[in-house]
Amino acid sequence: MRIGICVKQTPVGNARMDDKTGVLIRSSAEGILNPDDLFAVEAALQAAAGSAGGATAEVFAVTMGPPSAERALREVLAMGATGALLLSDTAFSGADVTATSRTLAEALRKYGVPDMIFCGQRTVDGDTAQLPFALAARLGLPAVGWVKGIEYFRADGYSVLQELSAGTARVQGEYPALFAVGREAVQPRAPSLSRRLAAQRLPITIWGLADLPSSDPRNYGLAGSPTRVRKLYAPARNVKTPPLYMEAAEAAALIRKALAE
Repeated sequence: MRIGICVKQTPVGNARMDDKTGVLIRSSAEGILNPDDLFAVEAALQAAAGSAGGATAEVFAVTMGPPSAERALREVLAMGATGALLLSDTAFSGADVTATSRTLAEALRKYGVPDMIFCGQRTVDGDTAQLPFALAARLGLPAVGWVKGIEYFRADGYSVLQELSAGTARVQGEYPALFAVGREAVQPRAPSLSRRLAAQRLPITIWGLADLPSSDPRNYGLAGSPTRVRKLYAPARNVKTPPLYMEAAEAAALIRKALAE
């Protein structure tokens, strides 16, 4: 059983944007493993324990980003992944969902499409929640999004709970499949100090554009992204509204009036 985890390094602090391209300058802020990806990692590790039937499952993480994104992969290795792949090339920079999903799909085809792929439901920087489904479409895999609970992962199939706008659905199926995991599904484990130290010594495979099966630079990064930022600007704040101080009943009446209007 082979299990892949797609993760992302996201910026913290005051990251800057390129005024001309509208692309985030990732080197301008410290990066951390996207918080929602922690839940995908935990779900993948639980799937490995349940679906391998006592055998050892291969659990590898893949990310696309600058060389510093290695830190995010080290975090996943410390949690229990057995391998890691970093896609790092200036040709990949500025990618939107379309170009990112293409890059990941090309890499996974070469690396070997796993039986299960786990993604965080969203990232704290882009927050589109679209990448898992774009990747699944490129790989021709069924996708289960908004996973809020795991009933079982076995060698012959899975059963998970999916959050819907009208309630909860039970989704059962066979592999291969891709899962976008929400924060309610699992509780991520905290790696021990010894595991963190051991993760620093594990090898990480690094691929660039030339390592992918299709290496036309027009299909990757900003060049391969149909999304364009038209303008960056700070919102105008010309009106200063003074705070109101009142009793709870008076405040409730004011809110009711505003809603009615």
